[in-house]
This record gives sequence, structure tokens and C-alpha cells, in this order.
Amino acid sequence: MSGRRFGIRLGILKLLISDKIISIKKLLYLCNLKIKESMFSKACEYGIKATIFIAINSSENRRVSPKEISEEIDSPQAFTAKILQALVKNNIIKSVRGAYGGFEIGKDKIVTTKLAQIVYAIDGDKIYSGCGLGLHTCNENHPCPVHDKFKIVRTELKDMLENTSLEQLAIDIKAGVSFLKI
Repeated sequence: MSGRRFGIRLGILKLLISDKIISIKKLLYLCNLKIKESMFSKACEYGIKATIFIAINSSENRRVSPKEISEEIDSPQAFTAKILQALVKNNIIKSVRGAYGGFEIGKDKIVTTKLAQIVYAIDGDKIYSGCGLGLHTCNENHPCPVHDKFKIVRTELKDMLENTSLEQLAIDIKAGVSFLKI
């Protein structure tokens, strides 16, 4: 692309932004840049939502089907099934077969299960070690521009995940303080 054509396009984009005709998010999309909406993978987001939904129902002695879960968390059913398998494999939720089957979590596990366990079951521990800018090599000896600030964010995130139980989240949802769906 020639410098003149690039300059004209850049000028148009600046005008669109200054006149608030286009949002920064839309601009980045147009420029083929991706914005990460969440620190978690989509699978991890769905895993957290599914586990909370199962915990709420289990606290009321009710098992839930994969279909109910996928509808509640707005996730494709096949994708939800794979996530649920990982959660069962890591002993976070329990699968019960049969006519009255479904997924459940023991009431004692609702109290003791922390978000960190769910994140680890789905994404492993990469959330605690990845670069804030996505660089392949980023460490104390070769830091990215946001390394030190992102290290603080990761530490606070780890603390929150390790100290937040399913019970706390389920109580907030039941009380209408927080929501799984809009």
C-alpha cells in the first residue's frame, strides 16, 4: 500500500474515531486485530458457568442434563459435553446415568471447590504464566513492556481464583446479586 493511500485511510479512521462514528473496538476489528474479551479461554468460561449452574441445582437436590446446561450457559451442546467430561475427569462434578441421571456436585464439594480447580481442569496453569501481550518469550530476564504490571494482575487473579468457592458464587446468583445470563 502506498504511503499516500495509507495516510488517507489513517486520516479517515482518525475522523471516524474523533466524531465517535466508530468505536475503538470496531476499529481494531476492521484492522484485523483481535481483542480478548476475557482472560479465560472460551472453554474455561463455559466450564465455570456450567459448574456454577450445576452447583445451584445440586444445592436444591436437582441434577441437570447436558442440554439444560448448554442452554443456560449459551454454549453449543457438543462443546459443553466435552467440557463436562473434563470436569468429571477432574472430580469437580459427578455424572449420574439413567432416567434420573444428569450432572451434580455434592453439597460438601460446593463449599470446598474453588474456581482455581475449575480453571486448572480446563486450561491448566497457563493463565498464571502466559505473557500479557502473548509473546512466546517473556520472563524476568526478557520482559515484555507490560511484564511487571501484568505480574501483579496475575497474582491478584490467582488469589481470587484460589479463594472463591462455588458456594459463594451460587449464593450471589440465588440472591440476584450476580447473573450467569443477561
